[in-house]
Amino acid sequence: MWRSNPIPKEVRAVVEALEKLPGSAKKMGGAEGLCRAFAALVDHTLLKPEARPDDVRRACEEAARCAFAAMVVNPCYAAVAAECLKGTKVRVATVAGFPLGASLTIVKRREAEKGIEDGASEIDMVICVGALRAGEDKLVEDEIRELAKTCHSRRVILKVILECALLTDDEKRRGAKLAMRAGADYVKTSTGFGPGGATREDVALLRSVVGGELGVKAAGGIRSLADAGSMLAAGASRLGMSSSVSVLDELRGRASK
Repeated sequence: MWRSNPIPKEVRAVVEALEKLPGSAKKMGGAEGLCRAFAALVDHTLLKPEARPDDVRRACEEAARCAFAAMVVNPCYAAVAAECLKGTKVRVATVAGFPLGASLTIVKRREAEKGIEDGASEIDMVICVGALRAGEDKLVEDEIRELAKTCHSRRVILKVILECALLTDDEKRRGAKLAMRAGADYVKTSTGFGPGGATREDVALLRSVVGGELGVKAAGGIRSLADAGSMLAAGASRLGMSSSVSVLDELRGRASK
């Protein structure tokens, strides 16, 4: 647990290094050491509906080359990603109830089960946003708990997407508390397909609620090193990005000067 300081030390080290580039890279083992530490906080993401199997394979090759934490793909490509990433340390992540969260709980649970069977070791689920907005907290909590049991019985991480752009601050707080009570491992800001992506304010709000009990994943609209650094400084412990490679290249260039 991180009760005394809710941001993990490995994240704090990266944040401090990003604030003082390029000289600070030396403390992280040089530019490549800093890049490795940063990449370990990144979920490389390919969730576009038009993505083809070859696109997924290329993205997996990028994830392996860059040593990102995970490769996030749609459920139909979980097996493809697992095969591509076999023998690497990159985890396969897939989604449930994505992107609207309006599927039945039994459907989300089966999506998670099948994704795990196909090789995923992380599941990013979308809550029933309308239920949370309607005050049906028990429904939301019960659904998260159902997915958490499914995941944890197989030693799989569960991230809970709140889609913050559709919620009031009070609803965000309630959603984060429900995720915490239900046994989730992370709360996540956005799908990247909603009306808005991650914001520094939402990351800070979620971190203030979950403290050191859960991870916080920022996702949606993170396209530059400045964006990424801002989210980490606000309290994110994982970043979901489709622009991961270009952001990492930007970091390498700045750290190498």
